[in-house]
Amino acid sequence: MPVLHSIQFGEGDRHLLVLHGFLGMGDNWKTHAKVWAEKGWKVHLIDQRNHGRSFWSDEFSYSLMATDLADYMEFHHIQKATLLGHSMGGKVVMNFACQFPDKVIRLIVADIAPKAYSPHHQQILNGLKSLDFSQINSRNEADLFLKKYVQDEGTRQFLLKNVYRVTPTQLGLRLNIKVLAEANELIGKSLNKNDQYQGPTLFLKGANSGYILEHDILTIQHHFPISEVIEIPDAGHWLHAENPLVFRIAIENWWNN
Repeated sequence: MPVLHSIQFGEGDRHLLVLHGFLGMGDNWKTHAKVWAEKGWKVHLIDQRNHGRSFWSDEFSYSLMATDLADYMEFHHIQKATLLGHSMGGKVVMNFACQFPDKVIRLIVADIAPKAYSPHHQQILNGLKSLDFSQINSRNEADLFLKKYVQDEGTRQFLLKNVYRVTPTQLGLRLNIKVLAEANELIGKSLNKNDQYQGPTLFLKGANSGYILEHDILTIQHHFPISEVIEIPDAGHWLHAENPLVFRIAIENWWNN
């Protein structure tokens, strides 16, 4: 199996592995990565399977994505690392920490809980599946088409980062949209009932997001006994983009303690 693609910032052996959310890519985290690299971290912005510049596969599960991460660490000779995952990436790092606890120094999970979530990306997936690049020749044309499915401009701009030129005259999607559309229900899968990670864990929740609710705290504490939950004000699910400075300070204060 090929190794996951990444962009790396910084030098040294303080490794921070960052995993993006569903339909995203590591590139979305460049601003944070540059700051952390200046503070002594070697930051790995990793594209997960079927996303970004990483390999495509018909197989898609959290167990496989955790194994992808273990393979990535072995390839890059990383014994242990701090892991940060947002949304789907948060599910991956939670699964990884439970499967490979000896490879984790500490865990940071952004706006997702270990519980099950019902599918809620169908309209977005329908729009992406319907993009016809035999007719669409520019990102602006793709934006106009997607507007029929996705009203929010910020969400569309996020999705359109996946549009690229396969050739000088042909656009395509970096996402393996066929497999990801079929995996829509799997994305919300909960951790296995008995999975636990005994190391230090930080959960960050957006104050305006409904992904982590008050009654989820007990579930979090069951799976991650040494955990803390911090709320990021003036932010929804995209807390790292909506309130980036407070998000970053919360993480840095926590790992410096």
